[in-house]
Amino acid sequence: MKQKLGTMQMIYVSCMLFSIFFGAGNMIFPPNLGQQAGTQAAVALLGFIITDAGLAVLGILAVVIAGNSMNDLIGKAGKKIGIFLTAAIYLLLGPLFALPRTGSVSFEIGVTPFLPEGTSTFLPMFLYTGIFFALTYFFSLKPTKIIDIVGKVMTPLLLLSILIIFVAAVINPLGEIQQTSVNYANGPFVEGLLQGYLALDGFAAPVFAIIIIDSFRQRGISNRKEIIRNTAIVGVIAIVLLCLVYSALCFIGAQTSGMEPFANGGVLLNFAVYQLFGKWGNLILGSAVVLACMTTSIGLTTSFGEYFSKMFPRFSYKSIVTVVTLFTWLISNVGLQMLLDTVLPILVILYPLLIVLVILSFFDRFWKGKTEVYVCSMVFTLAFSIFDGFKTLGWSLGGLTEQVMKLPLASLGIGWIIPAAIGLVVGLSPLGKAIGKKLRNS
Repeated sequence: MKQKLGTMQMIYVSCMLFSIFFGAGNMIFPPNLGQQAGTQAAVALLGFIITDAGLAVLGILAVVIAGNSMNDLIGKAGKKIGIFLTAAIYLLLGPLFALPRTGSVSFEIGVTPFLPEGTSTFLPMFLYTGIFFALTYFFSLKPTKIIDIVGKVMTPLLLLSILIIFVAAVINPLGEIQQTSVNYANGPFVEGLLQGYLALDGFAAPVFAIIIIDSFRQRGISNRKEIIRNTAIVGVIAIVLLCLVYSALCFIGAQTSGMEPFANGGVLLNFAVYQLFGKWGNLILGSAVVLACMTTSIGLTTSFGEYFSKMFPRFSYKSIVTVVTLFTWLISNVGLQMLLDTVLPILVILYPLLIVLVILSFFDRFWKGKTEVYVCSMVFTLAFSIFDGFKTLGWSLGGLTEQVMKLPLASLGIGWIIPAAIGLVVGLSPLGKAIGKKLRNS
């Protein structure tokens, strides 16, 4: 059996990995970042790429090194932490954020431009999302290859749309890139890191890793080292593609840096497309985004239903999907910006845990999979990231918060690195050994 992929096969798998991570939701963050950062857009984009594309590919690679599925990676932290983190990932990818975002984003880009000026969006959005998630419910109960076909068509169409908008913006700029008056509390780089959290690709990576593993096996790759090597190669190619697309979107946003801030990246893209192409541009882009969001919505709903119906066998897949789509319909109507503001503190708290887990897994051979190493590092990380989450909410615990934020690297939004390192040392110490023994006996 062959153990190497041809060039065209490598490119195909790389494009597949790219399309898994690049959804319509990813279109709204880089433009918004570009407008806010202006002349510092490149610095902000670097932060975004690190926590979005970078963590996503590292997450998939970590799963491949650990075994064959997300459970092989997350299980290293112990059963209880594993269940908590897995449930949190599925909830955020499902009804708490990513799923309602598909409805909000598709309405923002696909419908809002065609509403009469001054019209309240509440009723149109309520009706639109009702239809949107009713279709999601229908197709989630009756999986069909039509969805796969639409998905394969929509990703290239979205990319073509972005390329055309980018070229048009280069030829006919929307405005001059300026130094903005936006007051970043922690600088553009940290803002980019936070926006990268919101894209959720880092959380999605462990879930989607099995798709890449199966893709290699279908092509005759069964050797573990070759799967790891090929994953690294296609990961680098996918990151390059994502960087190119994000750079184009960020550039478009940066050209509006001298204008009044837009509510979000969806509104900004609508403005840009209308200025460059008129209503026909909005129609083409909006149609592609709506269909792309629909395929994402169906994929997330079916994944959520399958996971929780296995976790709680007393509830059928159909009943879970029914509750999820109804709940998501209601949540999606709070508006895109409120969704972002509500979920960001949660992501600021949880993302460092996933990052620590992924990084530690690459060096697993040095501590031979000892649970206490992962547990101690993640607990110490959590102790700091909670303060970061409170800070994002605008909450303060007085002098305690001030002292915690004086830790090295805290100003860069990665102050959890020092606590994680301390946790690692504790995990390797005799105290950690005692903790590990207690965990294994519980």
